[in-house]
Amino acid sequence: MYKGLKRAACALLIAVALYSLLGFLILPGIALRVANQQLAEYATVPARLERIQLNPFSLELTLWGLHLGEERAEQLGFERLYANLELDSLWSGALHLANVALHKSTTEVLFAKDGSLNLAQLFKLPPSEPKAEEPAGDPFPLRIDHIQLSESSLHFQDLRPSEPVEFNYDSLNLELTNLSTLPDDNTDMSLVATGPHGGRIDWQGQMTLIPFTSSGQLKLTEGQMKAFWPYVRDAVPLVLEKGVVSLSTDYRLSLAEGTQLNLDKIWIKVSPFAIKAPDNRPLANLEVLEVSDSSLDLAKQEVLVGKIQSRNLETWAAREADGQLDWQKLFASEARPAAKAENADAPAEKPSAEPARPWIVTLKDTQLRGYKVHLADRVPKQPVQLDLGPLDLDIKDFDSRGESPFNLSLDTGLGKQGKVQAVGQVQLKPTTAKLQVQTRDIDLRVAQAYISPFIRLELRSGMLDSDLDVDLKGTEPLALAITGRALVNQMHTLDTLKERDFVRWQQLLVDGLDYRHGDSLSIDKVSLSQPYARFIINEDLTTNASDLVIPQPANPQAKAEPAGKPLGIRIGGIEIHDGSANFADFSLTPNFATAIQQLNGEIGTLDNRNPKPAKVAVEGKVDRYAPVTIKGSLNPFDPLDSLDIATRFKRVELTTLTPYSGKFAGYRIRKGRLNLDLHYQIEKGQLKAENHLVLEQLQLGEQVDSPDAVDLPVRLAVALLKDTQGKIDISLPVAGNLNDPQFSVAPIVWQTLRNLVLRAVQAPFNFVAGLVGGSGEDLGQVPFPAGSSELDADAQKALDTLAEALKQRPALRLEVEGASARSADGPLLAEQRLAREYQSTYYKIAQRRGDKVPTDASQIEVPEDEKAPMLEGIYRTRMKQQPPAEWQQLDGDERAARLRDAVLASWAQSDLLLRQLGQARAASIKDYLVDRGGLADERIFLLDVSLVEPNQAGEVITPLHLDSE
Repeated sequence: MYKGLKRAACALLIAVALYSLLGFLILPGIALRVANQQLAEYATVPARLERIQLNPFSLELTLWGLHLGEERAEQLGFERLYANLELDSLWSGALHLANVALHKSTTEVLFAKDGSLNLAQLFKLPPSEPKAEEPAGDPFPLRIDHIQLSESSLHFQDLRPSEPVEFNYDSLNLELTNLSTLPDDNTDMSLVATGPHGGRIDWQGQMTLIPFTSSGQLKLTEGQMKAFWPYVRDAVPLVLEKGVVSLSTDYRLSLAEGTQLNLDKIWIKVSPFAIKAPDNRPLANLEVLEVSDSSLDLAKQEVLVGKIQSRNLETWAAREADGQLDWQKLFASEARPAAKAENADAPAEKPSAEPARPWIVTLKDTQLRGYKVHLADRVPKQPVQLDLGPLDLDIKDFDSRGESPFNLSLDTGLGKQGKVQAVGQVQLKPTTAKLQVQTRDIDLRVAQAYISPFIRLELRSGMLDSDLDVDLKGTEPLALAITGRALVNQMHTLDTLKERDFVRWQQLLVDGLDYRHGDSLSIDKVSLSQPYARFIINEDLTTNASDLVIPQPANPQAKAEPAGKPLGIRIGGIEIHDGSANFADFSLTPNFATAIQQLNGEIGTLDNRNPKPAKVAVEGKVDRYAPVTIKGSLNPFDPLDSLDIATRFKRVELTTLTPYSGKFAGYRIRKGRLNLDLHYQIEKGQLKAENHLVLEQLQLGEQVDSPDAVDLPVRLAVALLKDTQGKIDISLPVAGNLNDPQFSVAPIVWQTLRNLVLRAVQAPFNFVAGLVGGSGEDLGQVPFPAGSSELDADAQKALDTLAEALKQRPALRLEVEGASARSADGPLLAEQRLAREYQSTYYKIAQRRGDKVPTDASQIEVPEDEKAPMLEGIYRTRMKQQPPAEWQQLDGDERAARLRDAVLASWAQSDLLLRQLGQARAASIKDYLVDRGGLADERIFLLDVSLVEPNQAGEVITPLHLDSE
């Protein structure tokens, strides 16, 4: 038995030795040779395995030095692969490995331009015979207690995108515990991967292979976005300048019943991030974006974002000249070719019977801080640049379903100094919003480019402040209500044609604003502080306001919109503080201009749905010193229904009206003031107006050549109208039906004034007689008996009336035109001249005789018997000839009669006597008016005499004329 035991031991030792020889030396060598032969036969690249090591007792297998690929360009390989087989694999029914370790593996994953993968081309495998499809069975039973991948590397390169995608992980470590294909076996796993350019990946968790489930934590630290950005770049034309992303999440993945993926505790941080357009225009530059406390449920298609925090994003956007956004054009330019390429070979898809289920996104708390948005609008001729920022935005409880309201808070700068704040709630379905909006110092000049195509007006300045409550209750139809107040400060507009101020104000306050879209606009009070306006009439009678409007081409395709319900407008009151205005009329020569200052007052309630007259009370100054008041009531929405306005101008310097007097009267104004009272009343279209005009100390200047001047003696008219105090007081009433299209107030007023002046200058003596209650007689004619210069009682009475009237018009002067009638005055003048010749001759004879005579020849009486002898001498002297010879045969009485008739006939034709009589009559009138009437002698001028015809009563009329100083 000892020998048998010895032989058995020897046999065992031999067997062990052979087993050892086979396991340690023979099998590894054979396996290495076979492996290298197979690699040489099927590998498409140089391939080799350096060494195989087997421990037949511990069942440990180690492969050393696998190399596939050119030297220093290996595509696949490792330094060591270790596996440890457990003996229970023989009876457990599953392949059981205690440990698998892969050390310093190298993997090159390369996609060529044509999409081919290098790993799929490493081996030339023989074609396999087709086999009938077999139903899927259970997976191969396998259990691995521990798997370790240490210090491995992965190089990925993809040449398919327009720019190659490439990244490296030179330290990749993976550890799996209890990996099993048996049902419900859990595997613990841990992965750490780092690369030379950052982007560390940490993965820890558990998984089961049958069914496949996995859960755990995944973390990426400082991953460089440029590694995968070419994929994004081919989808959208965005050039990445810089981008670093970090993330972490807890996840649960199950493929047992479909794909179920849940992510919890999602944390994502992007910092920094910057992109630009292909033409190097900057698009966005972000300092940091952080998403935390978030989750995702793939099955329910729900995303819950707990918190978003972002700081200092700067972005640029522009609306191009064709009206499209530059971002929109970027995406469209890339999407169209891609879409065409994809759809070229793709079969037409039938529309889905049911619409795709939308994702539900919920944002609990979003905080954006320090954002800056640069907006440009290149549609207007002058591009608009608008900067928003720093912009702070808070959004809470946002739900993409839009069925519940979310809170919104916006605080941003606008332009250089503007501020906009909005706080409230917004809901998407139905679209509603309740916001409190506040603006401060919004520069209205940003609207300049949009109004320039329509009006030649420059917004020099203007700042908007507002405090508004916005209530949006729907969009179909639009149901919008806005309440609050608005304030426009420092508004200043400029007429760009003439480079002159047009409209400006210091402050416009709209208080108690209540706007209901499509229904009403209500304002409690409008306050204007220091408003100013300029109104100009041009040389061609157009106005500066009409000049500013740029005609727009008619749109032949435009359709008239149906008239809707008129907007109800109510303004509780309008207040004006320290207003002013300029008015100029360049159609006149010289040009007319005046200014109104210190306008203060108020206008009452204006309501087009309750059209009651509004009270008006406004006061101001014309050219700084002349007060003007406007009081009364009016209905601006229907002025023909009810109006009662009284306007009063006091002490307006008439020199400012010189252009009008020059154009319409033909004279400049040297001096004067105007008081004007206008009272206009309208009741149901019926006008009753009073125009009361008072001119003080009006003095006309030099004459102006004007084709529009009235053909009237204007100076005389002024003198006729001016009273003892230097005033011209005129009342011009107007009445009529304003609904009559033929009725116009201004022409009637002008015609009434013209008729008044015309009546005055055409019948001036009747006009002045009316001033002192004259009976209507013509004071411009003084009758004299034939041959006499004595005033009778009626003439004296008329001159008394004229004197009183002239005292009422001190600017008038009287011109007396002496007159005589040859037919009526001549014979009587001859009789009077012959009588004076008798007295003169007889006076001289009495003196020679030594008779006692009176001091004047006119006092002597000539005896009748003495006249015949004197007549011979008078004839010879007057006629400068001897009596005819045939008269010698006549008796004494007949001869005397012939001599007397000849002398009287000669003197009856004497122009000198007639002239002297006319002068005497004029002197009689002047003497009476000076001595009895009390007029200053310098106001009465004697004109040259004229010959007239006697009237029917045989009287000779001496005409009087009126003139002005």
